[in-house]
Amino acid sequence: MRGQHLEPGRPRRRAVTSAGLGVVILAAVLAACSSGSPRSLGAAPHPGAPSRAPTATTARSEAPTPTTTAAPQATSFLPPVAAGAPSYLAPGSDPSVLPGPLLIADKLNNRLLIVDPQGHIRWSWPQPGDLAPGQTFQIPDDAFFSPDGHYIIATEEDDYVITVIDVRTGKIVWRYGHPGVSGSAPGYLWNPDDAMLLRDGQVIAADIKNCRIIQIPFPGTAPSWQEGTLGACAHRPPVEYGSPNGVFPLLDGHYLVTEINGDWVDEIDTAGHVYWETNPPGINYPSDSNQVGPDRYVTVDYSSPGQVLIFDQSGQALWRYAPTSGAPAELNHPSLAMGLPNGDILLNDDYDHRVVVIDPRTNQIVWQYGHDTIPGSAPGYLDNPDGLDLLPPYSYADRNQPG
Repeated sequence: MRGQHLEPGRPRRRAVTSAGLGVVILAAVLAACSSGSPRSLGAAPHPGAPSRAPTATTARSEAPTPTTTAAPQATSFLPPVAAGAPSYLAPGSDPSVLPGPLLIADKLNNRLLIVDPQGHIRWSWPQPGDLAPGQTFQIPDDAFFSPDGHYIIATEEDDYVITVIDVRTGKIVWRYGHPGVSGSAPGYLWNPDDAMLLRDGQVIAADIKNCRIIQIPFPGTAPSWQEGTLGACAHRPPVEYGSPNGVFPLLDGHYLVTEINGDWVDEIDTAGHVYWETNPPGINYPSDSNQVGPDRYVTVDYSSPGQVLIFDQSGQALWRYAPTSGAPAELNHPSLAMGLPNGDILLNDDYDHRVVVIDPRTNQIVWQYGHDTIPGSAPGYLDNPDGLDLLPPYSYADRNQPG
């Protein structure tokens, strides 16, 4: 996801080269997708900080396809909310847009948080005693729940290790890689990204600077499958991958790969088939593409100003949120967006130190945790939040796999 993911010699990021990234409104579709009165909120600046009230800066052509599930929440390990517990949402946030608690990888605070839709902090890790002597937990880049909700798998990208935590004991139960040491030999990783624990017990991850996709049994010590060629960082799947920074499971049993180099998104399987590949239009630095509906995929542009794009397999833009530089609600290096059951878009706005929900029907921010542009570690603050997920049954791994 990040600038250091680029292969040696590649610029850290490219400037936006096209102006006016909006898409033409299709009025009939917009009317069909609108529901109820618009919800919006002003970004929640810290006292004295500049205000950035969200505005509809880009047009849309189609909202994400909503998903639904009737399974119960896996929240039994969360302590109850104490009477009178403070909420830390931005003013005007609508808690109803989230289906349940939210996991945040708070990267530069070296912690994981679970925040409920009302803005209460329900869980924070690590707590004193959680780490064994000699263990560290540094700069978590991404974090996802296992489908059953028993584990959180966190990718410490710049510490070159993948970590699995038992949420009930707070203990690390498995690691792959060597903390602080990069490499390509067996047992080593070089900027792993978006590791996810799958329903079959396999861990799938992108290994960015090794230019490969890797799958490891949990628990296990050696890969069970990989694609890509070490040191060959160009777009030629399945033989080579151009600095892949995301590999997300799909309902058809395949995987969606994002390649930084050349702005590519590919659907592949473990047998080496490439089903389609496309360039998400107008994106400078694609990050963590994933599926939000039938032939509907979302990616973000890890740039400043950043943007969120929904596109199809042909590379057609279906919806874009792209406030321009200096505009209200501008995004600054967003790294992951995911669809919510109601059709809204959840994303982390990394350099603005906040997590937000955008209503694509109105292009308004309707929920926010974190103080826009102000990093911090106190309750209500984040410092470069770089990963997110929802608790099962709304977690990505639970909703987007067969079975």
